[in-house]
Amino acid sequence: MPHDLVHLTAGGVSLVLDCRDRALPAVVHWGAALGPLDEAALAALAEADISPVAPNEVDVPVRLAVLPEPHRGWTGRPGLSGHRDGRDWSPAFTVTSLEVTGAADAAAGPTGVTAHAEDPTAGLALRLTVEMLPSGLVRTRAAVTNTAAGTYTVDDLTLALPVPSRAREILDFAGRWGKERTPQRRELVVGTHEREGRKGRTGADAATVLSVGVPGFGFAHGEVWGVHTAWSGNHRHVAERLATGRQVVGGGELLLPGEVRLGTGDAYEGPWVYAAYGDGLDDQARRFHRWLRSRPQHPRTPRPVTLNVWEAVYFDHDLARLTDLAERAARLGVERYVLDDGWFRHRRDDHAGLGDWYVDEDVWPDGLGPIVDRVRALGMQFGLWFEPEMVNEDSDLARAHPEWIMQADGRLPVRSRDQQVLNLAIPEAFAHLLDRMTAVIGEYGIDSVKWDHNRDLAEAGFPGGGAAVHEQTLATYRLMATLKERFPALEIESCSSGGARVDLGVIEHTDRVWVSDDIDPLERQQMHRWTQQLLPPELLGAHVASGRNHTTGRVHDLAFRAGTAMVGHFGIEWDLAQATDAEETALAEWIALHKEWRGLLHGGDLVRVDEVDETRLVSGTVAADKQQALFFFVSTGRSEVSGTGRVTFRDLDPDTAYRVDPVVVGDGHGIVPPPWWSGDRVFRGRVLGTVGLQPPLVPADCVVPFRLTAV
Repeated sequence: MPHDLVHLTAGGVSLVLDCRDRALPAVVHWGAALGPLDEAALAALAEADISPVAPNEVDVPVRLAVLPEPHRGWTGRPGLSGHRDGRDWSPAFTVTSLEVTGAADAAAGPTGVTAHAEDPTAGLALRLTVEMLPSGLVRTRAAVTNTAAGTYTVDDLTLALPVPSRAREILDFAGRWGKERTPQRRELVVGTHEREGRKGRTGADAATVLSVGVPGFGFAHGEVWGVHTAWSGNHRHVAERLATGRQVVGGGELLLPGEVRLGTGDAYEGPWVYAAYGDGLDDQARRFHRWLRSRPQHPRTPRPVTLNVWEAVYFDHDLARLTDLAERAARLGVERYVLDDGWFRHRRDDHAGLGDWYVDEDVWPDGLGPIVDRVRALGMQFGLWFEPEMVNEDSDLARAHPEWIMQADGRLPVRSRDQQVLNLAIPEAFAHLLDRMTAVIGEYGIDSVKWDHNRDLAEAGFPGGGAAVHEQTLATYRLMATLKERFPALEIESCSSGGARVDLGVIEHTDRVWVSDDIDPLERQQMHRWTQQLLPPELLGAHVASGRNHTTGRVHDLAFRAGTAMVGHFGIEWDLAQATDAEETALAEWIALHKEWRGLLHGGDLVRVDEVDETRLVSGTVAADKQQALFFFVSTGRSEVSGTGRVTFRDLDPDTAYRVDPVVVGDGHGIVPPPWWSGDRVFRGRVLGTVGLQPPLVPADCVVPFRLTAV
């Protein structure tokens, strides 16, 4: 078979696949780029990867494919688990054809491999794809087909890539409502570190990116190998170390009992599993960012400064009040106005109305036209909130179609936020929802939809039937895709109790995520910092909070709230009628700065500085040509020492001179500048990255931006 050994390389990464002997592709090397390798060099590399057989192990070297196979001697988690009434539970695949993509371009080399394999005894066919994306990101996907008579039940399809033995420290994420993507580390020991998501959505506590690296790896240095399962339903991420010393990272969809049962000719395709290598966490994150930015559907227009009125009015919709907010926003430079929950029938609180997607005639006797028209006349886009997958039992829809509600054995699940889940896998329910959303979006020319999803899926099944999370997830993607086909300019924000649906599956259909319902800037500093391990900042909804935060009760000044929101898709979630004249002036200045900077913020390379003092954070964005950069010096508390030491500005061109301009909006209360602020402020990139500069003395909860410009 041609292409016995395939070398995929891009973006400073190499992936060498062993496809010999009609076996499924196995990884020989995944990590730093190896440079050009001819056939002899590849063969030598593959030979050097074979371990001697240890006592009391199988008599031949264990071959670990991307779909791990027990019949090859692998005793870790198998790639495919399933059965046909208890039989055909350990398939042995033989590759029947191998497609190598991109091989015709001799300069670039191959970009992917697809192996087609069969096991005629088990009655199964397999398609396994491995791709190298231009950023150095690897992704892999598999599909299994039942080729025999009878039903084949798929219990699990997990793909895995090996990591070297020097990678012994795990980093993934935990979290809860209002505190998403909290980093956690532990040692990789013999056994399985498995993160399951059984919430029917990604989850606030999702692993997000599960990485294993050399002990002590940080943002700037230390090899890391990570995986992300691009799926918005039940899913898993796994790191596993065997007694043999072999270790892998992997992931896949988590299937509920009996959820995928394949009739003859039917197929199940798992989600893409992304694999990101990097020398440091920033290098790894940039691979995700560069690939996302290269997609044709990635937002190309400047991200509009947004006002969402939720925390200003909640369910109290009054045309005069909402119009006043629109006029205040327009004066400040806001470009998009979003009307949140409460505009549809029976929705005076969160106990009723979900599913009744008709404008409430009592609250809006003339429809939404008056507010939409005024917003547009003020030069802003108009966005609207929906929660399409949810339904209240107290709604016209639930009373008319109780059979459309997800349930198990005829029993409604326990309520959450007083709501249930609409089963979009039922064709009639899907069609009804599509018709209602199309009608409202079409009538008012809605520019953006805030797409919410405010509960986990418990006992999510078909009436009188089986589990339905898999089909529900696919139906949600299909609904989003259909609406975008009907309204090509429509943008969608993924919101799910805040940041509980943040993954590369939903981002294929959406234009930003809501990082968290908690917009306390102190909490958001960490959430922005770590959500960027997967998504670039232009996809992160980041809003200026109220002075007294509605979630935590903390009080922060405007500079900290606005400075924290600067890095993402900037917006406001504050009742502007409560702003003083001085606050309005300062907020308008922050908005103007964001508009000036957003091209750089949303197109440059992420830099997060490794800090010893836990009371400060330093991060920034460096332009691809390294001619300009923005860094943010953040104080998140009071250190035990008065001076926390110099701040370094990483990843600049070492031989270029930069002017460093601190940016202080307003009176700069509590900020004590160092002497160098009054000088010419020009330094070489090597000096800035190696030695650094003394920061100002600042109070707790303070942001100071620095703009660096090549001179």
